[in-house]
Amino acid sequence: MIKHLKITYAHKNLAAFILAFSIVRFAQCQEPPRPEMDISAFIQNLFPVPTEDSDYSDLYESLFQLYANPLDLNTVTQDELAATYILSDAQLRSLFAYRQKLGAFLSLYELQAVPGFDLNTIYRLLPFVTVQPRPLSFTESLRNPTQHFLMLRSGKLIEKQKGFSEIDSTSTSRTRYAGPPWYGYLRYRNARTGSFSFGITLEKDAGETLWTWKRKQQVYGADFSSFHAQIMNRGRLKNLIIGDYQMQAGQGLVMAAGFSLGKGSEVIKTTYRSTLGLKPYTSVLEANFFRGAAATLVLNKNTDITGFYSRTKRDATQEDTPEGTFTTSLPISGYHRTPTEREKHNILLEQNAGLHLLFKMPSQKGQIGFTILYTEYNATIRKKDVPYNRYEFSGKQNLTAGIHGDYRWQNLHFFGEGGRSRSGGLGGIGGAIASLGKSVDFSFLARGYARHFHTFYGNSLGEATKPINESGTYFGLRYFPNRRWQLSVFYDRFKFPWLKYQVDAPSRGRDYYVHLLWKPNKRFNMYALFHEKHKQRNNPDSKLPPLPLVTSVRRTFTINAEYDVPLKISTRTRIQYGDLAYVEISKSKGFTVAQDITWQLKKLELSARVAYFKTDDYDSRQYVYEKDMLYAFSVPAYYDAGTRHYLMGRYIITKKMKIWVRWSQTRYSNLEKISSGLNEIQGNKRSEIKAQVMYQF
Repeated sequence: MIKHLKITYAHKNLAAFILAFSIVRFAQCQEPPRPEMDISAFIQNLFPVPTEDSDYSDLYESLFQLYANPLDLNTVTQDELAATYILSDAQLRSLFAYRQKLGAFLSLYELQAVPGFDLNTIYRLLPFVTVQPRPLSFTESLRNPTQHFLMLRSGKLIEKQKGFSEIDSTSTSRTRYAGPPWYGYLRYRNARTGSFSFGITLEKDAGETLWTWKRKQQVYGADFSSFHAQIMNRGRLKNLIIGDYQMQAGQGLVMAAGFSLGKGSEVIKTTYRSTLGLKPYTSVLEANFFRGAAATLVLNKNTDITGFYSRTKRDATQEDTPEGTFTTSLPISGYHRTPTEREKHNILLEQNAGLHLLFKMPSQKGQIGFTILYTEYNATIRKKDVPYNRYEFSGKQNLTAGIHGDYRWQNLHFFGEGGRSRSGGLGGIGGAIASLGKSVDFSFLARGYARHFHTFYGNSLGEATKPINESGTYFGLRYFPNRRWQLSVFYDRFKFPWLKYQVDAPSRGRDYYVHLLWKPNKRFNMYALFHEKHKQRNNPDSKLPPLPLVTSVRRTFTINAEYDVPLKISTRTRIQYGDLAYVEISKSKGFTVAQDITWQLKKLELSARVAYFKTDDYDSRQYVYEKDMLYAFSVPAYYDAGTRHYLMGRYIITKKMKIWVRWSQTRYSNLEKISSGLNEIQGNKRSEIKAQVMYQF
């Protein structure tokens, strides 16, 4: 069987060479037009049903950076290309075998000659790849950036929130927001793929002051500011970053940047995390990044070493006691609107020092890496003294070390990572991806994170938001009966050996998902999905601790249909039902029907949605993606009963300047006020207006 496959592949290589030669001669060094990508739609295809724990801002940012800085097919590594989550393991093997046997790509048209590549795959890959005709000097790169723009965005709620109103004698709250009710965002970026990157980001949330200068707290004007300067591929210096950055190594157990997926419709590729190394931090999430300097050096052809140091301030809730000052929590919301929120703003000093050594096997079939991260705070971390916090990190210093590796053998890809923290807690994750013929892919993943395993920058796959106090096994299966149909299934079983927040005993659960896609042609596709998750929680009807556990079951069923005429019109119709039940106690259910449409004219693009929703209460709220402007991401929660609609326009003023304007509104049928506290709005509607301008130099 293996001999037969090798002989067949040899014939394919000969045919591919002839086809590639003909394609390149015909193309005469021209390139196909680079398609403009809707990243929100890309993420929605990966995660059709977002949840209350979902925050894809970092993922959106990482995907956009891949789009804005396309990968050179002649220098890209398997890990870098795998991080696009487009190519299967079989397609990755095929592409790199093609490049090894036939030499450098001369044109993107050559992708048609790679065995196992179909047009749909190529269309999805084109936004993320390029072919560089020749390496440029640093001076030439500075003169020819691939990304050079200035972007400004602002917006506000039309209805007045309580936090912006006057304090009256009947109000129980004596606090109001300090700043104006509009949101502000500025971003400048100048970069060339594989050569350099320079960027500045400034942001303020609604209610935050317009300008504050607190150098000791790393607040420089805007409430949040970020800067980076990066140089790449200068001899032995592979990467150098000064400013804000992230690090991605192994399966994300010790160090994981924002480009992380979880359990969704991509049931195979998301189980493996690529080692991408250092990358600039360009998001506006005000946590989980390093600030300082980092560098990657090439020791030899197969070995890289990365070292970094970070000194940054974090938001913290602190208490002064006779024993000293203790940090009880590390808020990550990023809001600094009220005196209480501003008291927590960047008051905790955090220092990090780390090292990563990566050895790539000469066969290019695998790699092994070693990671170590030391973290130190200037105040003791001691969380609230409750049972579920018993094994949480406590102290000023933490040291986490890990080893990771992966190996590709024929149609199998094995990978894993293990780590140990200063507390003695162990964490481990390992799995395999197998191509079982042309029509079936299979993935398996096992994980175990001790209750006292502490990793501050880890984000490996799991049911919880961080890898601690969890074990589980995951199985994924994808079946292609033909080019028109695709069936994706996963099953995940997990347990938590110790208590969790609102779970007063060890607990367990299971999660399964079925996704059926029908794509009869390039313009139309339809999918149906069913997702059900069982988890144990405290009984909501019990009052006295310890609370007994009951099983909660959350179900979602969705039908989605899309039709697209490129550069003209696209539509999306979505019907979504969901419920949350506490077995033998209560059940809450709801549904949403949404219709989207986008028109593309010569210089103008218009997008709109009309949606109707009805839920029993907030427990059965529905999360549905919305199309938003570039660099913005919107996933509102639909609850109660009412309608949701938006209208967005994008207009190309000149080749260098674009503007976006977006209006959205939610109307509730049964509410007389929306939200609570300082976010409270009197009335039954919530409206928002946003505008954005982008100038490309």
